[in-house]
Amino acid sequence: MKRVYIIAEAGVNHNGNIDIAKRLVDVAKEAGADVVKFQTFRADSLASKYAQKAEYQFHTTDEKETQKEMLKKLELTYDMHVELIRYCKQAGIEFLSTPFDLDSIDLLESVGMNLYKIPSGEITNLPYLRKIGSLKKPVILSSGMSTLEEVEEAVKILKESGAADVSVLHCNTQYPTPMEDVNLNAIKSMQEAVGVRVGYSDHTEGIEASIAAVAIGAEIIEKHFTLDKTMEGPDHKASLEPHELKAMVKAVRNIETAMGDGEKRPTSSEKENIAIVRKSIVAKRRIEKGEIFSEDNITTKRPGNGISPMLWDCVMGIEAKRKYEEDELIEL
Repeated sequence: MKRVYIIAEAGVNHNGNIDIAKRLVDVAKEAGADVVKFQTFRADSLASKYAQKAEYQFHTTDEKETQKEMLKKLELTYDMHVELIRYCKQAGIEFLSTPFDLDSIDLLESVGMNLYKIPSGEITNLPYLRKIGSLKKPVILSSGMSTLEEVEEAVKILKESGAADVSVLHCNTQYPTPMEDVNLNAIKSMQEAVGVRVGYSDHTEGIEASIAAVAIGAEIIEKHFTLDKTMEGPDHKASLEPHELKAMVKAVRNIETAMGDGEKRPTSSEKENIAIVRKSIVAKRRIEKGEIFSEDNITTKRPGNGISPMLWDCVMGIEAKRKYEEDELIEL
């Protein structure tokens, strides 16, 4: 199994504060994630003054503010991007950010982004998809709220526009996602239908869904995290805290190791148990030389270093060439 690419999604959980953003980078690195991801947008380009907040955001932010006002406080400036990229290099973790509008694509391109992550909301945005594809770089596409046909169309557009490589993340955009709406089997459906690398962007509470996704073949895992779930902001409550992120990464690494190569065979760690746990054909009681082996005088017991019980029919009816004591291994 290929190594799972783990994206620690800091998102907007920095609350517009560069120091908090840097602490999130440190947490992602400490947890063992491959990349820490932020979000790049300009509120003026992303949302109109009439755009409403999602239902969950009314409970995690100021009820009176509009979506645009909420987003304005969560923007990262160009200088903050440069500083975070530099900080990530020093920390030894990859920087990634999701552009939410055309201007933000330009910003990320200007700071040398080598991989683009497309959010679920842009999967039906033709001009956006074409622009990302035209950059001829690898792309990871989230597929929340979409049908399989919409995923296939978006992948086609990206490839036709020049995207070097496209991966898709199964996703549900509700924060948090109810377990009955996770539908992890969609990962397998997309693997078969779309023919690209498929992963999972997890918005559930806890880490179970991410672990299960890896077990059924997800090659990328994306998960929101925060310094503290009680912080003010739209996504903190549905994010993992540092110790939970670390536990998730450890579990993912364990599962990808446990998946193995698929060949059924005794492993090196259990070979020593074969002789201990399996059985051999042994004397059920004292057997005299010349006596015929039968169910009356032979049976099967541990250890398994003698004649295998699978050869039982071959032993039955043969004449004993010597005398045997009870429990002694039968020889032919």
